[in-house]
Amino acid sequence: MKIHSPALTDLSETALRDRIAHHLTYTMGKDQAHASIYDWRMAVSHTIRDLIVEPWFAATRKTYDAQGKRVYYLSMEFLIGRILEDAIINLGLHDKVDAVLRAEGIAFADVIEDEPDAALGNGGLGRLAACFLESMSTLGCPAFGYGIRYEHGLFRQRFEGGRQVETPEDWLNQPHPWEFDRPEARYTIPFKGHVELRDGKAVWHAGEAVYARAYDTPVVGWQGGWANTLRLWGAHPTEVFDLDRFNAGDHTAAAEPEALARTLSRVLYPEDGTESGKELRLKQEFFLTSAALQDILRRFLSEYDDLALLPDKVAIQMNDTHPALAGPELIRLLVDQHGMDWAQAKDIACRCLNYTNHTLLPEALERWSTWLMGRVLPRHMQIIEQIDADHAAATGCAPDLRIVWQDQVHMGPLAFVMAGHVNGVSALHTGLMRDTVFAALDRLYPGRILNQTNGVTPRRWIRLSNPVLSGVITDTIGAGWESDLDRLADLRNHAGDASVIAAIRDAKRANKVAFSNWAKGHMGLDLNPDALFDVQVKRIHEYKRQLMNIFDVIARWHEIRQNPQAAWVPRVKVFGGKAAPGYHTAKSIIRLINDVAEVVNNDPVTGDLLRVVYPANYNVSMAQRLIPMADLSEQISTAGKEASGTGNMKFAMNGALTIGTLDGANVEIRDHVGADNFFLFGMTAEEVQVRYQNPQHAREAILASKSLQEVLQLIVEGRFNPQDPTRYHALVDQTWNHDPFLVASDYDSYRKAQAQVDSAFADPDHWHRLALHNIAGSGYFSSDRTIRGYMVEVWRAQSLL
Repeated sequence: MKIHSPALTDLSETALRDRIAHHLTYTMGKDQAHASIYDWRMAVSHTIRDLIVEPWFAATRKTYDAQGKRVYYLSMEFLIGRILEDAIINLGLHDKVDAVLRAEGIAFADVIEDEPDAALGNGGLGRLAACFLESMSTLGCPAFGYGIRYEHGLFRQRFEGGRQVETPEDWLNQPHPWEFDRPEARYTIPFKGHVELRDGKAVWHAGEAVYARAYDTPVVGWQGGWANTLRLWGAHPTEVFDLDRFNAGDHTAAAEPEALARTLSRVLYPEDGTESGKELRLKQEFFLTSAALQDILRRFLSEYDDLALLPDKVAIQMNDTHPALAGPELIRLLVDQHGMDWAQAKDIACRCLNYTNHTLLPEALERWSTWLMGRVLPRHMQIIEQIDADHAAATGCAPDLRIVWQDQVHMGPLAFVMAGHVNGVSALHTGLMRDTVFAALDRLYPGRILNQTNGVTPRRWIRLSNPVLSGVITDTIGAGWESDLDRLADLRNHAGDASVIAAIRDAKRANKVAFSNWAKGHMGLDLNPDALFDVQVKRIHEYKRQLMNIFDVIARWHEIRQNPQAAWVPRVKVFGGKAAPGYHTAKSIIRLINDVAEVVNNDPVTGDLLRVVYPANYNVSMAQRLIPMADLSEQISTAGKEASGTGNMKFAMNGALTIGTLDGANVEIRDHVGADNFFLFGMTAEEVQVRYQNPQHAREAILASKSLQEVLQLIVEGRFNPQDPTRYHALVDQTWNHDPFLVASDYDSYRKAQAQVDSAFADPDHWHRLALHNIAGSGYFSSDRTIRGYMVEVWRAQSLL
């Protein structure tokens, strides 16, 4: 792949040292003798950013020259994590930067660890967006990512007495060296007010308005061949300060315009249990969507004068329903501001827009009351009603398939109707979309649904996060696999090579030792690196069934105590993830995990046969620490509930074996790594639906399982919380009488699979041969493959590399 900047290939350690020293002196204002780790990190970051700028500019020039199609990816989340090491790896400068820092007595790892994670996402949705942007740059697909520059992101998690406590993220409390502030790229975002008809045209008189101001971060691809832009919007007031009110003595009120604007870009997913919370979330979604579309149209009109060409030059991807207002907003801009007639505007919007669905859970398909939509976005409520009328007239659909139904605007159907393509994110998920949540719409709009199975970037998730394993892969199959992940299949030719199996085993143990040392230093826990490291890290939600996992911990602890001399396989059970602040059941599960950990980790009978580890504030950097050391990957969601998952792919790439259901991308992972290298349990999606028909399913499953009865009895007795023995009675009662995600029904099958895991791990050579097959079969799950699919089947976009 061609590198645009000769500086990258010719850059010597001396030249790199001079560049870093320049920024240390002239950007940070420090000399080497008095520079802190923060100063060094900022100097290195500015140096690396300088090196990205040339390919970034070159990519922009080539995009304008080619006059081809650009891709615009709209997402409420971009969980990009730390940027510095990722950029260094992609530019091929790791060894040189390391050498320069070592010569100055600075540890490369200390510099990397000093960088805060950008708090721009929650979980898989945002991390997928980040992987996609990196792959679009690697493949030379001209693209912009559009998101919000959250000051405080989701929240920082800590535990107090086992409970989750949420505090603000503070990643922007220090300068962010990667972004370029673009004050000239500013758009007015209107809200509220009223609409009047003037000369036959609707005129929206907004009651409120803020400015959306752009902050650009270049995203460089593998080997520095191309760089795209992540453009984040910060909210700013249209009137910064009310001097009259200040001079009148009302000092606090004088700053209200700024405070109100900043609220829009302060927090990701504000709690929406109140009307004000709902209003803020709706405003955030429109803020992102309107700013992006105004920017897209401005860029288009700087090159072309015929808006009819828009679908040939612009592909807009809505990442879930959060940007679903893109349809109505694009129509508004074309009709109200550019004088286009309704039919042409709607046709252009449908040909530009595409929608990725990420969930089958009805409660996750957004709905807004018509009262709220009409009050906050009165012009858009009119446009949505017209879209809905067109939809009904064209299809003759039943009332429950309308976009506006029962005084609610249904954002899933709105996104579906306004999109040229609607894609699922795994083969199973896409099939279930056609058969369940969008079955009727699929019949009304045949051929609109297609599949694009998710993927993750191997540059971050193997090359960066697991350098030891990366070295083994390169030594075994040769260099260059990072941009051609299908080559991992060549590892299968070495499955009988004892030295390769030993190298994979040694790489895994090195990562487990590193994590054990971290856990000792940060959590005071002594871990046995020769134990089986069993990891479940993801958003805490009932359907992901962390509850079943902690039930297994309790059962295992109870059995070891009853027979401590048996030939137990030592386990380290690792959890990670956050619960939404208002999700009380999920927060109760977190507290149960921590209460169980407190008892198990201090039990002299079980000793190092069982440990439970729950590091607080799981994020991208924590994932990069946990995934390489995992022996076992817990992918245990109720079948039919997980759209895809991407953690399952990262674990497999790093040599972890999966224990999982036939849910999401697990199905395809099992197909690619081989059924014999995957620990399958539980009901299928079809069996789940049948099971739901039995109102007594939970009680019957518990009565059939002696182990589960014992676990629930231990919990209800307060064995893990003697000071408050009734703490989990509601959780136990729900398991007996409701069990919405079939934990009880799949429990015995899960425990049987866990016994198979123990048996396999008891033979180290056999286990690591299975691990090799998982690595070898994971090449399909590169986000490069996913993006190629989008480029060909959805966006019709061409690579310019």
